[in-house]
Amino acid sequence: MKKPIYRKVLLKISGEALMGKQSYGHDQETIQRICADVKAVTAMGTEVCLVVGGGNIYRGMSGAEHGMERASADYMGMLATVLNALALQNELEKIEVETRVLSAIQMMEVCEPYIRRRAIRHMEHGRVVIFAAGTGNPFFTTDTTATLRAAEMGCDAIFKGTQVDGVYSADPKKDKNAERYESLSYSKVLKNDLKVMDASAIALARENNIPIIVFSIHKAGEFSRVVCGEGKFTVIKTGG
Repeated sequence: MKKPIYRKVLLKISGEALMGKQSYGHDQETIQRICADVKAVTAMGTEVCLVVGGGNIYRGMSGAEHGMERASADYMGMLATVLNALALQNELEKIEVETRVLSAIQMMEVCEPYIRRRAIRHMEHGRVVIFAAGTGNPFFTTDTTATLRAAEMGCDAIFKGTQVDGVYSADPKKDKNAERYESLSYSKVLKNDLKVMDASAIALARENNIPIIVFSIHKAGEFSRVVCGEGKFTVIKTGG
């Protein structure tokens, strides 16, 4: 069995990743594959927590662009992340991965409230923890949530599952000459505006010295390979 090089990690998944090839909502086959990858990583002994976006259902920024008051739009986006978290929890538990959803906005009938010590204890007991509803505050993205929760949980790294297998100098789908980086520094990501995560998330990761590993969420088994230091990915770190 491959040996992981990280003992505790946070996986950040965009809401769009759950759509598969659909234009909206959930693609069950895609969710099953992602959850199988999470199970494979936990089976190696690595503690896993997740943050999922809500863009497959509702994006706060889009609502604000169409005239909705920004805070209200962001709260709607947070609720969308709860729907996605529950969908992931359902699939994980179907494959016998004990899972807890912890929401920054209290909704006791469907999930637990976010309490840092409770989340840490769940992970210590081998449960996958899914953080929902962002930070509980408008004007913050789920990228920032991911970095914040990774710092609070004491994670060794943040794994950002994306549409491509790393960070490129340009969109590889539009520019065939785009260069894929093996590693980058936080400063270069910010300076070159590489759009890996928003600036506040990158700055928070740099402040807490948490590496960000960017890989393709659409390649089956890639999460476990990258946790073992294999596969294709870009690592963002101090002096990268």
